[in-house]
Amino acid sequence: MDGVLLLHKPSGMTSHACVNRVRKLFGTKKVGHTGTLDPDVSGVLPICIGKATKIAQYLTAAHKTYIAEVTIGASTTTEDASGEIIDVKKVENSLSTDQIQQVLKQMTGELEQTPPMFSAVKVNGKKLYEYAREGKQVERPTRKVFIYDLLLISDITKHENTAAFKIKVKCSKGTYIRTLAVMIGDELGYPAHMSHLVRTHSGNFSLENCIDFQSIEQYLQEGHFPKGFMTIREALKHLPQWSINDTLAGKVKNGALLKLPKELENIKTSERIVVLHRGEPLAIYMKHPNNKGVIKPEKVLETK
Repeated sequence: MDGVLLLHKPSGMTSHACVNRVRKLFGTKKVGHTGTLDPDVSGVLPICIGKATKIAQYLTAAHKTYIAEVTIGASTTTEDASGEIIDVKKVENSLSTDQIQQVLKQMTGELEQTPPMFSAVKVNGKKLYEYAREGKQVERPTRKVFIYDLLLISDITKHENTAAFKIKVKCSKGTYIRTLAVMIGDELGYPAHMSHLVRTHSGNFSLENCIDFQSIEQYLQEGHFPKGFMTIREALKHLPQWSINDTLAGKVKNGALLKLPKELENIKTSERIVVLHRGEPLAIYMKHPNNKGVIKPEKVLETK
């Protein structure tokens, strides 16, 4: 089975563990995910199977959407609910939804974030969480991210010393939602952490089209393709597609340069073209950086 499985990742599993389970279910070693989700996070996790592992880079979404719960009044070592509490401040009853909405409005657009110590970002060839587990603090590089939408989607739930509310975030790749929760708390004048997170969209893939492990097992036992399983062509439908004849197909399989077809002359240099033969993707092409009117292969999917 060559294609992309839209997995509804459960909380409590690492993305790597999900890949291993899919390997066993489908009986193949060629499996890979398109973007890590933290163990405590659930939601959309596209997994490439078989030949689809060759297209993983084209499925790494430029934007993602999350539903997150922010708890203010307490911060943690990991910036989420799994860490130890390191700072507390009782939340005043005067906190209002208007205050929160104003902060969210201010934080929409380009932001600078410093990745949390408990993250997979590498510094000097070593992952930050490895330093953190050794009790070491290292200087972390800031990164620019973009928040497209940041909305308050619940009332404020007051507890004895803390308060919580839910937000919907549409953001660029590389955004840390738990760090965003801490930043929101800072603007409100309180320590904070992310207490729950679900990824509802990864690019064009949505949670409503995903499938959980229990359902996958049931489908496979019955001998059916699981719901949420997409062919390689379906998974690449967000890219321009070009169908070719048998003669050109032979050249594509050998990695030949081709003349840019007229119907695709207006595509951007950054865009990629899915070259199809008899309805099946043969290769991914791109505009040649030096030769105008020529396209070259970036990834050949079929060589036989």
